[in-house]
Amino acid sequence: MTGFAEHRRIATVALVVANYDEAICWYVDRLGFLLTEDVDLGGGKRWVTVAPANGQGARLLLAEAADDAQKNSVGNQTGGRVYLFLETDDFVRDHAAMLAKGVEFREAPRHEAYGTVAVFVDLHGNLWDLIELKR
Repeated sequence: MTGFAEHRRIATVALVVANYDEAICWYVDRLGFLLTEDVDLGGGKRWVTVAPANGQGARLLLAEAADDAQKNSVGNQTGGRVYLFLETDDFVRDHAAMLAKGVEFREAPRHEAYGTVAVFVDLHGNLWDLIELKR
């Protein structure tokens, strides 16, 4: 017994963005995500979440930078390391669709012991992996 509930999961990950609407457009149009929530919180703040269309995995909370420290972290939330991992069941299909939508990949697809992967960048320069794991 650990003292924690058995059924916990990471449900939402905050991603600092420069502009709510610009980020919504990029994630919906380029990655095919769904806008799952867009709630006005007053004072220019919104609760905006996007998620893969199949409803699998964590949502992204698109958090518009509110001060200089947050603005300085836009596009570099992990100091240049890959930040998020978009897992797919068909790498070739999704890679081609993303290229057709103008997503910039930083490398050609590569085959690793764990699966097929390629690094791409989001609208602000955060690094992501598109990955199809070996099953």
